[in-house]
Amino acid sequence: MALKIAVAGVNGRMGRCLVQSVSAPNSGCVLAQATEAPGSSIIGADAGEIAGVGRNGVIVTDSLSETADFDVLIEFTRPAPSLADLAFCSKHGKAVILGTTGFSDAEKEVIAETARSIPVVFASNFSVGVNLVFRLLDTATRVMGSTADIEIIEAHHRHKVDAPSGTALSMGEAVAAALGKNLKDISVRGRDGITGERPEGVIGFSAIRGGDIVGDHTVLFAQDGERVEITHKASSRMTFANGAVRAAVWAADKPAALYDMQDVLGLR
Repeated sequence: MALKIAVAGVNGRMGRCLVQSVSAPNSGCVLAQATEAPGSSIIGADAGEIAGVGRNGVIVTDSLSETADFDVLIEFTRPAPSLADLAFCSKHGKAVILGTTGFSDAEKEVIAETARSIPVVFASNFSVGVNLVFRLLDTATRVMGSTADIEIIEAHHRHKVDAPSGTALSMGEAVAAALGKNLKDISVRGRDGITGERPEGVIGFSAIRGGDIVGDHTVLFAQDGERVEITHKASSRMTFANGAVRAAVWAADKPAALYDMQDVLGLR
């Protein structure tokens, strides 16, 4: 039997990709519910037509139905509606794939607490390639981290509202963990004016916003005479959507806990 998927934010570019991925013939899934923010012009429209996959009879609503006729929710929207939907899924015992970024520390604690009652796969990036990069960063940091200057450079489209990106921060956390440090204690977010020499042991972040860049991330390890760059470039949001659907299939029968894509891919 096909896994029933609910998708939030179906009018966004990521939401449309999620509907396309769920609707793919080999996904093992079927779209069961589709939501968009209250007041959206597409409320009442057919979700399949919105996503360009053809009419599928799933009508876009402004909230999850109390019938909760789905198995897993995939949520890539904004923090406030994501937390509301997370509470709904906790109430109804539904798994959640959470790709929203920009949460505060307090909101992340709410997510962790909710995952005590339902399975939640929470990741800053659902790309298989990016999650491979996290493993590579651990190795590179253990080899070069004590002698190299480490900088993280990320680029996204003009519509992205948070910076640094969630993926860039996750990369920084992977590096910091390999150094045995807390990222908050050693991160530098941008530079301006007379900054003085670069201090040792910090991780610098630079964020670029422009055009329709899907997502580029580079971690630079620079030392005298050489540098190593580990880069991931996404050319299509479908890589994130396909990863999220893969996570949904994986999470459907898992016990309540907080997971990430490292768990889904068996990298942990």
